[in-house]
Amino acid sequence: MEHQATNLLENYVFGVDIGGTTVKIGLLDMDGHKIEVWEIPTRIENEGKNVLPDIAEAIRKKMEERGIKDSQVVGVGAGAPGPFGDDGTIFKAVNLGWSEFNMKHELHDLVKIPVKCGNDANVAALGEYWMGGGQGYKDMLMVTLGTGVGGGIIHKGKIFNGANGAAGEIGHIHINDDETVTCGCGNKGCLEQYASATGAVLLMNRLLEESNEECVLRGKDFVCKDIFDAAKNGDALAKEALNRYGEYLGKGLAMIASTVNPEVIVFGGGVSKAGDILFDLVRPSFEKYVFPGAKRTKFALAKLGNDAGIYGAAKLVLDSVS
Repeated sequence: MEHQATNLLENYVFGVDIGGTTVKIGLLDMDGHKIEVWEIPTRIENEGKNVLPDIAEAIRKKMEERGIKDSQVVGVGAGAPGPFGDDGTIFKAVNLGWSEFNMKHELHDLVKIPVKCGNDANVAALGEYWMGGGQGYKDMLMVTLGTGVGGGIIHKGKIFNGANGAAGEIGHIHINDDETVTCGCGNKGCLEQYASATGAVLLMNRLLEESNEECVLRGKDFVCKDIFDAAKNGDALAKEALNRYGEYLGKGLAMIASTVNPEVIVFGGGVSKAGDILFDLVRPSFEKYVFPGAKRTKFALAKLGNDAGIYGAAKLVLDSVS
């Protein structure tokens, strides 16, 4: 999707994906073609006061470098890790050190260009809907399986935020009454505790404790990918761990599908690199628990990788001017 900017009269949009370590910035044309993507460090010291000024400076420098005028930029879209109100207020972003403030207004004051912003997971979902695994659908659920479990709901081509920007927090659906370990959110038995990459490791370790069965992972430090590799090579205990993983994830997704009835569930994040085997693990449990009217929900893999956030942020802007 790389695209060379040649027309000096062309219009552009910037997409910004703010992470705890780096900020990814993309320059795109009006058709969603990537012209350039680069990163700057996320300076979270001093309660993250440098983050937005750094972004504004990086965008202005890029415009100067490429000879892009203010009148050619339709806007800057940005995704950040926290819940947002419709007016652009971010209520909290622990990873960035931010308390509640209006991010839309503050970034606009710095960059002097129209700004749209939203929750990073929701924005990434919008990116996959527009240019990735959700293309061709109107109602989509994005599930991101990484260190945690994130999500985003796209309804009729738009992000569904909910009343306080907390819609799509699918990792914190309660799934297990018997859990004794506390989730990062403060509750116990959340989907994230089992269906994340760290959750898969937890399930594997619990199985190793419960059983004396031989396993190639016993006595080793391992990560989620090692469990998939062991299962692929025939390790029975690793297979059982993944079956439990699929049971939890399928049940959680069935609850959501029974509520929002998406056409497709798009799987992203590091665990999704396992590929179609993920669908085989999840489908039995999903079909067991889902409301019959939602059984036709399709599964697809995300396609944009780490670029989903910049595409989605750009799409926020383009939707606001279309």
